[in-house]
Amino acid sequence: MPIPTPKPGAPVEAVDTPALMVDLDLLDRNIDQILNVIRNAGIQWRPHCKTHKSPDLAKLLIKRGAIGVTCAKLSEAAVMVDAGIDDILIANQITSTSKIARLISLRHRADIAVCVDNFDNALALSAAAKHADLTLGVLIEVDTGTRRAGVLPGSPVLELAKRIHALPHLDLAGVMTWEGHTTQIVPEAAKRAAIEEAVGSLVASAELCRAGGIPMRIVSCGGTGTYLTTCNIPGVTEVQVGGGILGDVRYQTKYHVDVFYALTLVSTVTSRPTPKRIIFDSGKKSLSCDAGTPAPIGLPQLASISFSAEHGKIELEEPSIVPAVGDRIALVPGYADTTVHLHRVLYGVRNGRIESVWPLRDDSRLL
Repeated sequence: MPIPTPKPGAPVEAVDTPALMVDLDLLDRNIDQILNVIRNAGIQWRPHCKTHKSPDLAKLLIKRGAIGVTCAKLSEAAVMVDAGIDDILIANQITSTSKIARLISLRHRADIAVCVDNFDNALALSAAAKHADLTLGVLIEVDTGTRRAGVLPGSPVLELAKRIHALPHLDLAGVMTWEGHTTQIVPEAAKRAAIEEAVGSLVASAELCRAGGIPMRIVSCGGTGTYLTTCNIPGVTEVQVGGGILGDVRYQTKYHVDVFYALTLVSTVTSRPTPKRIIFDSGKKSLSCDAGTPAPIGLPQLASISFSAEHGKIELEEPSIVPAVGDRIALVPGYADTTVHLHRVLYGVRNGRIESVWPLRDDSRLL
């Protein structure tokens, strides 16, 4: 028997646990904080939706001033297109024949651009776009130091740009990077210098292409861990910061970015075997532990926290009678990107009541 989903207006206690909840006041503060930096820099915001997975949240961000969304994969883009969002960057390469066909199908319904770092891939995209009699936007992904996908900055970008620019039915719109290797650098001055070097090489690559007669409208980069610097680097046209709207432990402790903890997982205490031990109904199947350890809110000093498949265990430094069996506790996810997808619904809450119910959708056929 399916568990009924409480409707807006219901008290938060009506939600069964474990459940992901978004404090809407803190969400607004995170959005305001991000937008203030972006607007002061005079650039555009294309927030990544790989964290929140919610068309409703994506629309909220567009209403607040975003120009569209960034997606990590084709299935995310499909969900956004189905929801009526029509300006999308897929910050990844789409290479298989079946996925290219699906990409072209989506392009009939929305303005979608995709990243490339290989000419054979560009040829395949060009042929598919020509067959469908449409134009597909592409951005060259540049490896500015993260050592993942992308071509090296400078002349390799120019050489690939020349070849792509000559292909029919492709609109070479610009360049993109993720300067992820800089996110955990300390001290702050060293981090800022590393970001400026990485993104500076992206901007210089775009300028080199322009000097070679190839227009480059878009220079896209900047996630939550870097946007405070990236926004203010001359030549950047848009940033993709997205996960910071929700906030999590990783952003605070690893990336050293001040974000409000808008996202929490609400759990129920199921056992108190000893005065120092708390067992609750949230394990690895509801909270990711891979990139950051979830942090309980409002509990006495912890000695340790650990997780099994369906349970969490807290050991306190000192004995305590609270929380009791049946009480609820809230935990900040260690990393929202790998937590949200474990759930089907996000609850937007304010003043102790549910204000929004956001389904989380991902078309598994298009993985």
